Amino acid sequence: MNSKAQYWLDLADYDLETAQAMLKTKRYLYVGFMCHQTIEKALKAVIAKDCADGDTPPKIHDLTKLSVRANMLEAMSDEQQDFIEKLNPLNIQARYPEHKERLAMALDKGICQDLISSTEDFLCWIKEQLSTR
Repeated sequence: MNSKAQYWLDLADYDLETAQAMLKTKRYLYVGFMCHQTIEKALKAVIAKDCADGDTPPKIHDLTKLSVRANMLEAMSDEQQDFIEKLNPLNIQARYPEHKERLAMALDKGICQDLISSTEDFLCWIKEQLSTR
């Protein structure tokens, strides 16, 4: 694996650890945000592996668009595709005050534990896909 791909994977692992730390401190809004960041950076690792030297993954945050760019969307199960659709708004809504309160009310410990578990599973799957490219 090239160093750019490894860089993005290291960030994905760090963000997953951050999501777990946010769960422990009951900062549920940021659990969702960090789960999104984990998958975003893992997908960017796949893109980085396929990029020519000097190129970088696109500066976008939409997980569906990143999945297409990584040529992974079709390989994903329906459950995985549904999961990225679930994560997508957690990136934007966690950033803007008009959405934060509503989103914070929708996230609780159980939902966040499920988000982290699904993120862990999805990250492992992306790493497996990355190792076979």
